[in-house]
Amino acid sequence: MKFYFKMLNVLVIAAFSLTLVACNGGNSKGGALKNSAAEKVFVAPGKYDAYYAFISGGFSGQLSVYGLPSGRLFKVIPVFSVDAEKAWGFNEETKPMLQTSHGFIPWDDSHHPDISQTNGELDGRWVFINANNTPRIARISLETFETEEIIEIPNSAGNHSSSFVTENTEYVVAGTRFGVPIPQRDMSIKDYKGNFKAALSFIKVDPKTGHMNLDFQVLMPGFDYDLSHPGRGKSHGWFFFSTYNTEEAHTLLEVNASQNDKDYIAAVNWKKALEFIKQGKYQTMPARYAHNVYSDENHTATSTMEKSVRVLDASKLPGLVYFMPTPKSPHGCDVDPTGEYIVGSGKLAAALTVHSFSKMLKAIENKEFDGEAYGIPILKFESTLAGTVEQPGLGPLHTEFDGKGYAYTTFFISSEVVKWKLGTWEVVDRKPTYYSVGHLMIPGGNSRKPFGKYLVAMNKITKDRYLPTGPEVCQSAQLYDISGDKMEMLLDFPTVGEPHYAAGIPAEIVKKHSKKFFKLEENKHPYATKSEDAGKVVRKGNEVHIYMTMIRSHFSPDNIEGIKVGDKVYFHVTNLEQDYDVPHGIAMIGARTSELLIMPGQTETFVWEPKQVGVWPFYCTDFCSALHQEMQGYVRVSPRNSNVKLSWSLDGE
Repeated sequence: MKFYFKMLNVLVIAAFSLTLVACNGGNSKGGALKNSAAEKVFVAPGKYDAYYAFISGGFSGQLSVYGLPSGRLFKVIPVFSVDAEKAWGFNEETKPMLQTSHGFIPWDDSHHPDISQTNGELDGRWVFINANNTPRIARISLETFETEEIIEIPNSAGNHSSSFVTENTEYVVAGTRFGVPIPQRDMSIKDYKGNFKAALSFIKVDPKTGHMNLDFQVLMPGFDYDLSHPGRGKSHGWFFFSTYNTEEAHTLLEVNASQNDKDYIAAVNWKKALEFIKQGKYQTMPARYAHNVYSDENHTATSTMEKSVRVLDASKLPGLVYFMPTPKSPHGCDVDPTGEYIVGSGKLAAALTVHSFSKMLKAIENKEFDGEAYGIPILKFESTLAGTVEQPGLGPLHTEFDGKGYAYTTFFISSEVVKWKLGTWEVVDRKPTYYSVGHLMIPGGNSRKPFGKYLVAMNKITKDRYLPTGPEVCQSAQLYDISGDKMEMLLDFPTVGEPHYAAGIPAEIVKKHSKKFFKLEENKHPYATKSEDAGKVVRKGNEVHIYMTMIRSHFSPDNIEGIKVGDKVYFHVTNLEQDYDVPHGIAMIGARTSELLIMPGQTETFVWEPKQVGVWPFYCTDFCSALHQEMQGYVRVSPRNSNVKLSWSLDGE
């Protein structure tokens, strides 16, 4: 019995000690209760994440919005692919957003989001993202979290080294991955070398509205331009592009485009380009490309086909472009927050190459050249070299910065993130990823002011990280805490599509500007119906236009007769709600389109072409109230040659 009480006392004392440790926050070594990874990513119910993360959807064509550190998915913003949930590309208002010079394109491959900046710091106004397959750049409003503008890029193919912004969002820049005939024409693929070209596109952004305009293109040799980043700080006014396939191979590139010991980073002086334009040293080239703009005033998109672009030929304009040799098949091309260091990640190189902007300028001044490529000077490798990170890992891809003097690089083959110090080039930490990491993101890591708290690694292979879902599994991402000397993995979370890059920003910068609803009195949609009394049905030949409203919990009108087989029926539906988070949906049986999901104060349109006689129901698709199930209506469809009078009603009136 005495032994029992002794043991009980020991357990009580131990429990009390643990309680004290927990209450006092533990210590830096133990701290299982205070410092656990689960606790660090936990966001209590009703509380907000500290950061937004905008993660590209890759082959989904969209842009996903997550919270950090929780890893919670908030929204998938439709951009380049149709989205039945939000009627993107299905309703009449957004179909023009997916128009191109090739016609309506319902899909694309979205890669690299970048957030607008002011003075080199994230300002949270817009996110830009590129379409890789049919070259385009989109601008997404961070007030509405909706795509407002998409511009097609002519003279481009594989729009990969995109869409990165200069430090005052003067330009969003897009580079082509594939060399092509410029202008496009019928020619033998075997004639690639010396005849195929590439274009680097500079898209001007209006500082107030964000409206984009393709200002000019720089005509380049037909190499593959893989990734890019802007100069910042001391290097503002320059843009840097990694290249591979300087061999100009056109078949079996995994072998034939890996022959040269070094490829290049192309340094483009875009401020010099503006001087050349003022001097008239450009040609206006015929080009056909779509420019699509969505208006929040009339909730409708328009598509305009542009017809020309200004082109500067880099081979004929000294001082516009220089090549910096970089081993070997560089992929990432990343610039540190000061603008001094340009990191070239050669996929096949044993070390990381870091160029110095100051040394580059000096080499240009002293004409320290090692020949030229198609009239563009090649700077001597040693003349621009700041240093090398030796034996960092296998398969380097991308680098981000924490603003504290450290860089973080992903290694695809050795499947890890490696932390190294700028200036000394020494590796100070490494952590595994799961598996085969591609891109990484530090919020603000692509700016003059990174927020060095978290790092997100986006992996290409998932394997055993989650419950199996058949042959296709979701993509895998990991969240790391980088606030201390050593990185700590906190969280695994699945992602939408195949992320290629992400952009993060403190939530406080964005959420205070988020729109709650659209004011009904400001709705300028040509078919807006702003009161139930204004609802009507109008016939124009075999076209029928239904002016309809929706509000908890009914449509007006909700009974319509006089529609005939063969009619083309336009449902113009306005959500009369003026409260936050009260959308309504509508779906019509047999409609060859998606539902509409309409935000408060908005008007949207879908088309229904009835093929069968009968009485056909429609209903609200978004659960809006306790009487949601009662939110429904009917359309009577009569034979093609019938004389049934067009009529509509609400409550029999």
